[in-house]
Amino acid sequence: MASESTAKSATSITEHLHEELLNSSDVEEFLDELARVTARNLSEPGDEVLCGITLLRPRKSATIASSGTAARAISQIEYQSEQSPGMAASLEQVTVGVPDVKDESRWPEYCEAVLAQGIRSVLAIPFRLEGETKATLLLYSHRTSRFEGGVLKAAEDFVRQTSLALRLAVRFAHYSETAAHLRATLESRTVIDMAVGIIMAQNRCSQQEAFELLRAASSTRNSKLHTVAAAVVNALGQGPAQTHYDG
Repeated sequence: MASESTAKSATSITEHLHEELLNSSDVEEFLDELARVTARNLSEPGDEVLCGITLLRPRKSATIASSGTAARAISQIEYQSEQSPGMAASLEQVTVGVPDVKDESRWPEYCEAVLAQGIRSVLAIPFRLEGETKATLLLYSHRTSRFEGGVLKAAEDFVRQTSLALRLAVRFAHYSETAAHLRATLESRTVIDMAVGIIMAQNRCSQQEAFELLRAASSTRNSKLHTVAAAVVNALGQGPAQTHYDG
């Protein structure tokens, strides 16, 4: 059982994660650190706890984080299994425990796979997130009945304490991805507008006529409009177009 002497205070954990949130370059980096913090917080000398985190977002591929190489291999089993404790915890939004993998009958294929990795007990706890986004904390131990009593309570308390930080990480990731998409759109639009201007000057035609010529070339060459526009701009020999804006 995790003792008070080996567990960090809720305040220090929250402060550390908030700092990590500000310093992380993406949500995967933050989740990896969250998994490492969880494993350290619940492990004891000679009794290591492995930790994985799965994050499922609409229209995004799954994100799998882990506290280390061994935990990542087991988390991959979790993700690839159609039925598992993590999947049940995510769908039902309840804590799911497996005191002894050898005695578990609900997920035979999954249990056989993790047992081959030396895992004897598993705990899956869902984070409280927003909308359709789902995330689950996955804990693994090489001994049976590892996640009961005080350890179970400590793990559930930890998830409650860190759910806000994870919600913020997911929200920041969404804003970052939206900004990157907008930037790419603006850059594409700039190149197309420049190409239209060049065609107007070369052919003494209207903006609409120039755009139709560009679109026709795109269709004929079976290339994206942006690709054809970039070729027109580059043909001037001034190098690729540059987009300038504050962002």
